[in-house]
Amino acid sequence: MKKEFSMKPENIKEAWPGLFESLSWKEMITAIPAAMFVVTGWKPNGKENACLHQYTTFFTDSSEFICIMGWVPKSGHMYKSLKETGCCVLNFPSSDLYGRCLETVKNNQYETDEITASGLTSEKAVAVNAPRIAECFLNIECEYLWEQQNFEKSDRVVVALKAVHICMNNDRYDQSKLGRYGKTGYMYNIYGSCNPDTGIGDEDGYWTVEFHKERK
Repeated sequence: MKKEFSMKPENIKEAWPGLFESLSWKEMITAIPAAMFVVTGWKPNGKENACLHQYTTFFTDSSEFICIMGWVPKSGHMYKSLKETGCCVLNFPSSDLYGRCLETVKNNQYETDEITASGLTSEKAVAVNAPRIAECFLNIECEYLWEQQNFEKSDRVVVALKAVHICMNNDRYDQSKLGRYGKTGYMYNIYGSCNPDTGIGDEDGYWTVEFHKERK
């Protein structure tokens, strides 16, 4: 049996005032996972910028590996850094780094080195003018391609990036070692994951996915 949803179910309530002005109830009932990573770059004053992000998809087009990053606020440091330098690094942490990555949300003052202040290590990227996070098992260095406003009057944009260099911990190559999936692999955000009948949802945080190989 399927149910149809054109309007917000009555049992879904705002966890805080104004929630549904910035986030949609549709996201809460669909609960589609999004990979979590930290976008790093330089602020105009030369300080490290780090932004914990999600709402992103990756794909290949011909020989290029493309990242489409949604929900980028034009008022934020990340957007300003992208526009000024034309590049960034996408840093993928394992779950043991979640707390420190979350600290980047709090340590976002203009005069703050956000990577260092959050207990992480900044290192120089290879192909772009942006810092990387040394502790992250995967770093994707990217160049800015284009942006598009989400919809009329929105203050957020979709940004397209092109991967130009990849750095990965070699213990991640093989799933029989650390791998890229499971408890120490990619983290995913599932905002709310709310039951539309009861209004009850899971707490915000992160999720991981298990790797299962189908045997024929």
